[in-house]
Amino acid sequence: MRITFLTGAGLSTAAGIPDFRGPQGVWTRDPLAERMSTLSWYLKSPEVRERAWQMRLESGIWAAAPTEAHHRIAKAEEQADVKAVVTQNTDGLHTLAGSSPDKVLEVHGSARTWQCEGCDATGPMEDMIRRVKDGEPDPACPHCGGITRATTILFEEMLKTDVIEAAFEAAENCDWIIAIGTSLSVTPVAHMFPMAIEAGARGMILNAEPTPFDPYAEEVVRGDLQETVPRVLDELLG
Repeated sequence: MRITFLTGAGLSTAAGIPDFRGPQGVWTRDPLAERMSTLSWYLKSPEVRERAWQMRLESGIWAAAPTEAHHRIAKAEEQADVKAVVTQNTDGLHTLAGSSPDKVLEVHGSARTWQCEGCDATGPMEDMIRRVKDGEPDPACPHCGGITRATTILFEEMLKTDVIEAAFEAAENCDWIIAIGTSLSVTPVAHMFPMAIEAGARGMILNAEPTPFDPYAEEVVRGDLQETVPRVLDELLG
């Protein structure tokens, strides 16, 4: 059985990582947050960068651990041909849970690594967080002195073509497309679910709220993902 997973913020809120748009979301609570996620603002404003680095320092990602749902998705690789885990999350919890790194497609990038806008150097985010803790409010690239940031996709920036192409290929070549913790309202991931159905896949949606593509799904499951994901995958895969 070939399976492609689509996952979103609802999967990680149980790990203590807030979403962006909800009542307690990052953008709701911090008026600068949307600017921190906009490339032009980030590049031109030291204030925005300093606030972004402080937010990274305080992020729940560093204390977060994969949930039972993350672990059950990872276990699916032992029971089925998992084509990909296409995730809108940047927290890296799928890989920490044991999903194969080559199957995890982070369409919005990763908060666990940094990159330089000047020389394209990259490295572990922990290195930069350590510098912020030591008193550098806006740590520069250690190689060229350029502006640094997380390797997440910002507004005004194109998604990585190779990642998106791999995600669409996985959606078009699966027997089951399973959306977990995502509203399926943000493109291009939103397009992948109906594309898979049109290509002959069966669809399942596990989410707290309705999605635009519920009518396309063979099964729609509401409830706590920490209970529904293990139960549904046990029923499907044994």
